[in-house]
Amino acid sequence: MLDELLGRAELKERIADLEAEVGHLEARYEAESDRRAEAVRARQEAEERVNRLEDRIADLEGRLEAVDDDEEVSFRGRETLAGERLHSVLARLRSLETGAEGALTAFVAPDSLPDVVADAVGDGAPLVRRAAPCLVCVDDAGLVAVTLAPPAPPDPFATWSDGFELDDGWFLPRTGDVLALVRSDLFVVGQYGSDRDGEWSVVDTIESDVKSTHSKGGFSQGRFERRRDAQVDEHVDQSLDALDALAPAPGRLVVVGEKTVLGAFEARADYVARVDATGDPRAAFEAAVDDFFTTRLSLL
Repeated sequence: MLDELLGRAELKERIADLEAEVGHLEARYEAESDRRAEAVRARQEAEERVNRLEDRIADLEGRLEAVDDDEEVSFRGRETLAGERLHSVLARLRSLETGAEGALTAFVAPDSLPDVVADAVGDGAPLVRRAAPCLVCVDDAGLVAVTLAPPAPPDPFATWSDGFELDDGWFLPRTGDVLALVRSDLFVVGQYGSDRDGEWSVVDTIESDVKSTHSKGGFSQGRFERRRDAQVDEHVDQSLDALDALAPAPGRLVVVGEKTVLGAFEARADYVARVDATGDPRAAFEAAVDDFFTTRLSLL
């Protein structure tokens, strides 16, 4: 009775209604937070799966067989060359001597097969298209017919000569070359021949404490994502500053590493490539060098 006289009964009812509405909104918020956390986790898992699938696709593309005029055509053999094996194969190709204009050397860009190359390789033309971008070496007697996919390719060209014209710089590091490995948590840069010929020397290393996957939901998950992105951005900025601080190198700049951070370095680099170099800084750098300076050999 007193509450009704003082008008408090209506207020209490309103308070009860509002409390019920607050409870409903809190329940909705918790449900949305759970869904958001699950979505973030799903995105992270999807990104990891995309990376694995891209590697798998690259491997499968190397095995596909080309079909031309309903006739199956395949490479006679394929091999990844590095180290002494690469030096040996290059030496064998250089040892070939022919008459004037008896050996064709050409670099073929993707989706562009010059007539001079198509005529020289004949039925192997579909395989050259499949291997491109690639270097083609073929002689007029058909004794040698191969493609090479070097890590530092030249601009497209085609030339007949009395032997194959091969530049070591397309396949191997040159004195003064700089290679930088960039990951979201690591930056290692080294120079080739800076101390003595034939050796890589690490000249700078940056390791950053970038947060790993977070399992909590709600605003905590959102803050974690923003904080991690900021940490990665700061790491990339420090890495770019470190590159700029290096004395101008007489050689080429190669930047390799994680696909997610490579874009920031493309404007500075002569060559950019994705590699999977894990582990501590020195081991990761050495793995990155080995991964980049490999050549794919295909027999037509």
